[in-house]
Amino acid sequence: MLASVLLDACSRAGISFYTGVPDSLLKALCNELYTRYGTDTDTHVVAHNEGGAIALCAGHYLASGKPGLCYMQNSGLGNAVNPLASLMDPEVYAIPCLLVIGWRGEPGVKDEPQHVKQGAVTLGQLDLLGIPCRVLSPDTSDAEFLNDFRDLCSALNSGKTAALVIRKGALQSDCKPVYGNSYLLPRETAAGVILSASSPDDVFVSTTGKLSREIFELRESRGEGHSRDFLTVGSMGHAAMIALRIAVEKPDRKVWCLDGDGAALMHLGALPVIGRRLPGNLIHVIINNGAHETVGGMPVCGGAMDIPALAFASGYPTVFSADSEETLRKILAESLPEAAGPVLIEVKCACGSRADLGRPTTTPVDNRNAMMDFLRN
Repeated sequence: MLASVLLDACSRAGISFYTGVPDSLLKALCNELYTRYGTDTDTHVVAHNEGGAIALCAGHYLASGKPGLCYMQNSGLGNAVNPLASLMDPEVYAIPCLLVIGWRGEPGVKDEPQHVKQGAVTLGQLDLLGIPCRVLSPDTSDAEFLNDFRDLCSALNSGKTAALVIRKGALQSDCKPVYGNSYLLPRETAAGVILSASSPDDVFVSTTGKLSREIFELRESRGEGHSRDFLTVGSMGHAAMIALRIAVEKPDRKVWCLDGDGAALMHLGALPVIGRRLPGNLIHVIINNGAHETVGGMPVCGGAMDIPALAFASGYPTVFSADSEETLRKILAESLPEAAGPVLIEVKCACGSRADLGRPTTTPVDNRNAMMDFLRN
């Protein structure tokens, strides 16, 4: 089904505000929204996390009396549970909202390990929250969808949140927006430069998405093994806290957190926590390409945000920014050795990755065990 059919049905139902966090299964919807409304406009806002998107819908309803649409990957339900249960629920404020949820890890459909558990519990989680839902499949006709949509609108009109769960391939779009930025440094090149600047005893914690996949393949190409790297394949936004605690408990090790701008924005409160604890052995690298690239490329909500200034204001004693390979190499070779930690390095990178970029071939448990052995030894 075309995503335009969904948006047109929303418009007829009085839904005129859209917000959320992009998902690969919702790429068609995101492309359609971006083409129609852009981002960070009065009509469409890419939120920092899913809970914040629910709150935006609550504010929209209070101001307009109309429900909003909140899109997310099903992993985002974890971020959204609190406002769904304690703000939107009919037993609290009874604020309606239409959820559009990408069903990653659907039982019987091959997916990455971080999605398996969430996929298995998605429908049950919605049921537990008392949220009526309908599932959109690749073979759902427009007429079937519109009939289901009327049922969901009935729930919205009674003050309930309702959900449309999207199976893989269920939404299509004729829109093909070009996402990108003006930066030239490839992310994989930056990651390689950083790995080359590290010592054999250093520890790496990398964020979810293509960056961790690139770290894995760089290690493979170098024949270095993977025991030094914890690849945070799920839990978007939490790599910094994982790295912080390792740095505190292993003060003799240099710990690198390789983060993304979208991930850092999702839980920005990590910065002042790190700034308060001040682990001198932590180097927090934020790859800034201004995009949710792994799930389609839609711009993040950061806009003109000054990441180094935020980190400095949060207590990081040393911050840097690099927008070229030359500048990054200079920071790592000349400035970093004398810098007081924790250190924040923003690396401005181009969007895009190799077409043949693979995925880790080890399991998450293998990754955990190898990292723990490395830290013990």
